[in-house]
Amino acid sequence: MADLQRRRPQGGLVLRLMLLGTLWGARAGPICYSIPEELDKGSFVGNISKDLGLEPRELAERGVRIVSRGRTQLFALNLGSGSLVTAGRIDREELCAQSARCLVSFNILLEDKLNLYPIEVEIMDINDNTPRFLREELEVKILENAAPSSRFPLLEVYDPDVGMNSLQGFKLSGNSHFSVDMPTEADGPKYPELVLERALDREGEAFHHLVLTAMDGGVPVRSGIARILVTVLDANDNAPVFTQSVYRVSVPENLPVGTPVLSVNATDQDEGVHAEVTYSFVRITEKISKIFSLNVLTGEISTSANLDYEDSSFYELDVEARDRPGLQDRAKVLITILDVNDNVPEVVVTSGSRSIAESTPTGTVIALFQVYDRDSGLNGLVTCSISRSLPFELEKSVDNYYRLVTNTVLDREQVSLYNITVTATDKGVPPLSTETLISLKVADTNDNPPAFPHSSYSVCVPENNPRGASIFSVTARDPDSDENAQVTYSLAEDTIQGAPLSSYISINSDTGVLYALHSFDYEQFRDLQLTVTAHDSGDPPLSNNVSLSIFVLDQNDNAPEILYPTIPTDGSTGVELAPRSAEPGYLVTKVVAVDRDSGQNAWLSYRLLKASEPGLFAVGLHTGEVRTARALLDRDALKQSLVVAVQDHGQPPLSATVTLTVAVADSIPDVLADLGSLEPSANSEDSSLTLYLVVAVAAVSCVFLAFVIVLLAFRLRRWHTSRLLQASGGGLAGMPASHFVGVDGVRAFLQTYSHEVSLTADSRKSHLIFPQPNYADTLISQESCEKSEPLLIKEDTGFCKEEDSLVQKTEGSARTYWHPEAQQEVAQGLNQICGTTMAAPQRGGDYRGFILLSILLGTRNEAWAGHILYSVPEETDKGSFVGNIAKDLGLEPRELAERGVRIVSKGRTQLFALNARSGSLVTADRIDREELCAQSARCLVSFNILMEDKMNLYPIEVEIMDVNDNAPRFLTEEMNVKIMENTAPGMRFPLNEARDPDVGTNSLQSYQLSPNRHFSLVVQTGDDSTKYPELVLERVLDREEEAVHHLLLTASDGGDPPRSGSARIQVTVVDVNDHAPAFSLPQYQVTVPENVPVGTRLLTVNAIDPDEGVNGEVTYSFRKITQKILLIFQLNSHTGELSTLQGLDYEESGYYEMEVQAQDGAGSMTRAKVLITILDVNDNAPEVTVTSGSSSIPEDTPPGTVIALFYLQDRDSGKNGEVTCTISENLPFKLERSIDNYYRLVTAKNLDREILPVYNITLKATDGGTPPLSTETHISIKVADTNDNPPAFPHSSYSVYVPENNPRGASIFSVTARDPDSEENARVTYSLAEDTLQGVPLSSYVSINSDTGVLYALHSFDYEQFRDLQLTVTAHDSGDPPLSNNVSLSIFVLDQNDNAPEILYPTIPTDGSTGVELAPRSADPGYLVTKVVAVDRDSGQNAWLSYRLLKASEPGLFSVGLHTGEVRTARALLDRDALKQSLVVAVQDHGQLPLSATVTLTVAVADSIPDVLADLGSLEVPPNSDTSGLTLYLVVAVAAVSCVFLAFVTVLLALRLRRWYTSRLLQVSGGVLAGVPPSQFVSMDGVQAFLQTYSHEVSLTADSGKSHLIFPQPNYADTLISHESCEKKDPLLTSIDFHECKDEAQSIQQAPPNTDWRFSQAQRPGTSGSQNGDETGTWPNNQFDTEMLQAMILASASEAADGSSTLGGGAGTMGLSARYGPQFTLQHVPDYRQNVYIPGSNATLTNAAGKRDGKAPAGGNGNKKKSGKKEKK
Repeated sequence: MADLQRRRPQGGLVLRLMLLGTLWGARAGPICYSIPEELDKGSFVGNISKDLGLEPRELAERGVRIVSRGRTQLFALNLGSGSLVTAGRIDREELCAQSARCLVSFNILLEDKLNLYPIEVEIMDINDNTPRFLREELEVKILENAAPSSRFPLLEVYDPDVGMNSLQGFKLSGNSHFSVDMPTEADGPKYPELVLERALDREGEAFHHLVLTAMDGGVPVRSGIARILVTVLDANDNAPVFTQSVYRVSVPENLPVGTPVLSVNATDQDEGVHAEVTYSFVRITEKISKIFSLNVLTGEISTSANLDYEDSSFYELDVEARDRPGLQDRAKVLITILDVNDNVPEVVVTSGSRSIAESTPTGTVIALFQVYDRDSGLNGLVTCSISRSLPFELEKSVDNYYRLVTNTVLDREQVSLYNITVTATDKGVPPLSTETLISLKVADTNDNPPAFPHSSYSVCVPENNPRGASIFSVTARDPDSDENAQVTYSLAEDTIQGAPLSSYISINSDTGVLYALHSFDYEQFRDLQLTVTAHDSGDPPLSNNVSLSIFVLDQNDNAPEILYPTIPTDGSTGVELAPRSAEPGYLVTKVVAVDRDSGQNAWLSYRLLKASEPGLFAVGLHTGEVRTARALLDRDALKQSLVVAVQDHGQPPLSATVTLTVAVADSIPDVLADLGSLEPSANSEDSSLTLYLVVAVAAVSCVFLAFVIVLLAFRLRRWHTSRLLQASGGGLAGMPASHFVGVDGVRAFLQTYSHEVSLTADSRKSHLIFPQPNYADTLISQESCEKSEPLLIKEDTGFCKEEDSLVQKTEGSARTYWHPEAQQEVAQGLNQICGTTMAAPQRGGDYRGFILLSILLGTRNEAWAGHILYSVPEETDKGSFVGNIAKDLGLEPRELAERGVRIVSKGRTQLFALNARSGSLVTADRIDREELCAQSARCLVSFNILMEDKMNLYPIEVEIMDVNDNAPRFLTEEMNVKIMENTAPGMRFPLNEARDPDVGTNSLQSYQLSPNRHFSLVVQTGDDSTKYPELVLERVLDREEEAVHHLLLTASDGGDPPRSGSARIQVTVVDVNDHAPAFSLPQYQVTVPENVPVGTRLLTVNAIDPDEGVNGEVTYSFRKITQKILLIFQLNSHTGELSTLQGLDYEESGYYEMEVQAQDGAGSMTRAKVLITILDVNDNAPEVTVTSGSSSIPEDTPPGTVIALFYLQDRDSGKNGEVTCTISENLPFKLERSIDNYYRLVTAKNLDREILPVYNITLKATDGGTPPLSTETHISIKVADTNDNPPAFPHSSYSVYVPENNPRGASIFSVTARDPDSEENARVTYSLAEDTLQGVPLSSYVSINSDTGVLYALHSFDYEQFRDLQLTVTAHDSGDPPLSNNVSLSIFVLDQNDNAPEILYPTIPTDGSTGVELAPRSADPGYLVTKVVAVDRDSGQNAWLSYRLLKASEPGLFSVGLHTGEVRTARALLDRDALKQSLVVAVQDHGQLPLSATVTLTVAVADSIPDVLADLGSLEVPPNSDTSGLTLYLVVAVAAVSCVFLAFVTVLLALRLRRWYTSRLLQVSGGVLAGVPPSQFVSMDGVQAFLQTYSHEVSLTADSGKSHLIFPQPNYADTLISHESCEKKDPLLTSIDFHECKDEAQSIQQAPPNTDWRFSQAQRPGTSGSQNGDETGTWPNNQFDTEMLQAMILASASEAADGSSTLGGGAGTMGLSARYGPQFTLQHVPDYRQNVYIPGSNATLTNAAGKRDGKAPAGGNGNKKKSGKKEKK
């Protein structure tokens, strides 16, 4: 730096002073400095303060700073010393690349005056960069036959330094083959070239490793190195060579598909594509090509199909190895196949039977089958066996045929089906076997009767079971099968209490299910004894019996019956009176109940279910006595309701309830006084009553409708049945009795039968057919459709039934099958058997199958020793004569069919057939010898002739003679041969041979090649006499003269006439690389604008190479190009397309020169030059840089004040770089031009913030290009505010209307004042002026939010208190000083309807009850009952009141004055009007919304006080008029429907009685259904019917005594179960007489009671023990007396309720309560002696106990005196 200072002349200061001039003028030139690159940060550059004529301290005072033009700041100012220093390390190469001179320009700005001074600093270069190769490793490929002195360009080297510091020379490492040279070019980079000095030899040395060093001229010298790999490229001069000439391998035949057999290997000494060897098959048949596959790349031979030793045991293959240019070699592959045991034996069933009778004799032949194995030797020897435990054995026949015969007698009951497994095993290692399953069914005979699992059965049935319900099921098993095992069930005839057993129990004949036809009653009988018989359907049928005991179980089916208190007929409850002075334990009344059940089911207990006053009363658990639980209080209601439940102890328990009403009062005045507050409890069952009535109406209607419909259907059904019975003579003859069941008199069939009856004129017999029925459920019957009907004559189909296949395939074994001829023969035999067995059912065992098999199998003769030989040429027509088989067998032609002669082959498609007419053997179709025997010398077809009658086999052999029917054929019609053009003459090239399937002279004999001047043909003969053609090269090839040669190869056979085949040969001449690429132009030039898009194609270079393939593939690359250019341009190596990688910039470079080279695949190359000229376009918009500026100025700023300083620049040049700047003319600003494209922005006018607070100034910079480009820069200047405006309200005053009763704290209004100032000057606060209202500060009523101006009501305003408020609101701003403004506000209060009417009279009692008003029953309409008085605190319309009657228990009885509130009677009072009337009166004002109040009035209607007392017991809340009306309608509806139903039933009963009378007359006259057993019909309370409907179709002819009666398929319907009394009798029923039934009912007398089970007088229910009566406690003994006693009890209860009976505790009576109630004697209790037991009582079960106890029960006479008083009243 000292040297630089010394270089400056002494007059430098004077020069600088002259250049600077005055501070306010423009400068003549820049201040220049120079420094070397790479200086440290803060290094001294120059004394800028001295050069500007300033002191160092003035730099900070005057705002001196550096202004650059967008570039990163490289320099800085040292304000302490006033020097210019570096801001960081500076790299000259980064700034200026390789420019000769590097200048950095910037400006110095003085902020106080905004003056600019230009500065220039030159950066000097130093040697800080070494030469560098683009890649450190280079690869050069050179053909080994390249000539010496050949030059190979290398990549250039870069050195960023300039001058002597840049690249100067190269040096190559020592070697004997190469040197380096550097061509010199003016003003261009230096490129090295590699020069070949000696010829290369790839075999001697394939690679050469070199080191190239590049050196610069700096001090010290720097250098860079690159490693060069020279690869010597090979030429194809070696053919592939196999490692072996012959490959041999032996493999087993069971190799999996895809298994490698062996691998052939050929090596080529060449490399690359010349050494890439591919493998292929040659001289191979199409069959072998499908078995073996060859991997073309690896030479691996593998199997593509399964190998089979039986098809071929040896294969010979030729394999060819070829490299890519076409050189080849061949080898032979010999594959020997080893036989393995891979074929399982096969079994073919020739003949057999599927079913035999179990009595078949020993030695019967069952099946004939053949066993064979496709393997040979021991693997093909097969033995056959079956299990020794079977009653069968195998007999060996001829030619591997076996017979299956029986060796013991069969028994179907032990084994009904034999699955005979025939195992065929060969002698291989390991041995293979096949299992064939033969299914043989043993036919059955009827030798076993049905058997029940148990000897007897016991069934427990609860009583009250539903009629027709299934109660039990019995099942008998028969070990026989089919018809012999079909079991039917029936019941033995018996009677129960004089009635047939069939009227109680029925059984389903098919399923054995027993049904109860009656609902059993434990009291009637407790057990039944039955006998069930099971029959099978064999011939003759066998049967068995079993006993069945049915026990009836008792059930809790009777609920308790309440004898006292009785239910009144008018629907109300009885009333019991209890004085308020009653003590705890006072007996109010007693509930008496009995239960018809016995034992534990009759134990009764009492409990209080519900009470209006819980805890007031208690009920005795076992006595039913209702007593007070505590003393009565004054607060207890006058009327008490009790619900008492009586429940037995059955499972589940049954119960009954009774409701008691108790009136509580000390005296009649008390009753009257409490009348007003008497609130009867609402009847909770009113709604339930309505629901029950609706349900009752619906139920009665539905029952009535269903009854009528069922009855009509039943009548129509019976009418139709009667018509059929009349037509058939009164019954169905021959129908078994077990098919009918009885259900309470209804006669029915359990199943429907369809009958077809044919009657003829000349016969007395009919043909009756019962087809298979279609079953349906009857009486819960579930018959299976598989069970046959006993009425059906079921035909035994025997062999005709479709059976399972005789031979089944066993999993895991080989497939076995029936021979088609065997199947046909067996089918014919079975058809014959079916023809003989279809006419009649099978009786006993069927031996026809055995006879047929004996005829088919014949005797066991040995095979015929000789063979019959024939010969026939191939391809003869179907049906061609082969030989006279009948003559050769010594038979006549007709005997072929008679003796069942047929052809038996071993699974192969049948090639021959028998002509039964001529007895000849003929062809079954065209025969192809090649398909059968391939190229075997002799082709024989073997099969057997079978004589079915004797089961003899005769072997036949037919030789197929060859004809010349196949022409020689090449595997491919086109063959491609590649030969290099430099191949020497005499070279041979093998061709694919032709194949001819024919043999002998008909096979291939010669080859012939089409004439040409380059090639000839030589034929070679192999060891197997196969002829192989070879192509011989006669003359040298020239690819440029003729690239492809087309030849035709013809193959001919020796047949007559001869046949031939041809193949086209295409010889392709492979090229060698003898041409280098050549560019179409030596130099390419292009001119492009700088704004082309990235990726644009600039030009395409093109080089042509006449070679082909790899030698002709040209690639392009850059040469002699800088790294910068590599980043800008891209060259496509394949197409030669030159495109841009980055955007072009004319300002950076306007011209590019580069060199391109083209190289083919072998390494030959050429070069061309590319010149690119860049055209400048106006593509850079002007740039605006704001140097200095202010964002805010006060609004009183004077004009001419400088606001901002900015700089304009444009990167374009010329006109495109000339920039002008403008702003909008309507702004109070202007622009002033400074130096060096700097501009100043100054004020032109005074500013006003209130008019415009912010100015957005747009600076527009425009260049002079075409089209011009412009840039807009926005400068935002804010005008600062001053406080010169007070707040302002929008209005001078405000009025607000607020409704009264507003919520406290609610917002009622909002005021807003606006201040045009900003920020603090515009922030407004609000306040209220101080004032008072009615002596209270105004602030206690209203407040205001100081920030928002929202007013809030602090009180709820009341219109009656004040009606308006006057306020003053003040708004202040926050300026300095603050300004303010006022506004007046008036608040008006609006009245609201906020008070509901208040009822002054009647007042509401404090105890919660309503007041009572009395109205005499004699009151006239308009009678004033009371008056409702009400007031309203509101005023005006809100206080107007109106009255209306809202609700009344009796609508229309009372009315209310609309404005007076007077309650008057609207009509005269009637006796039916209730004692208590409830009125609800509503009072309503006229406000919006209206308010109202209600009051409830209670009016007691009575003429006198006794009337009130008399009606007290029935006092109920009047029901709703709608509800009462609906209830009335429902009651009427129930009554009407019930009456109609009753009348209908009465009329029906009358008709039934009339019919009964008629039937009696018919019985006297003998009008019954003859032939129908009684058990075929059932009785259901006198209604007779069939359980199922029968449809008959009868055809009668005039000339015949017989009819045709048809029963089509029935349509099933459910059976109606009738519930009529047993006293009615149908004329069809003869087993029960009506009088007998009646007499029987009368004769059933009740057993005398147990004397130990009687009540003593003290033990009987009641309140007194001194009652009179029968001391023995006996009960009535007959039903009539019991009914009379029940009637007397009801009559006594009714008299007691009416008050007509004698009151008191006399003997033999029992009171309803302690003081009041009817009395009755215990003699009137119904006859429940065996069913009554009262748990918890002191009663004993002996009469002696009652006599010893002479005392009455406690409390029995405790209240007689009071009772007497009650009687007087």
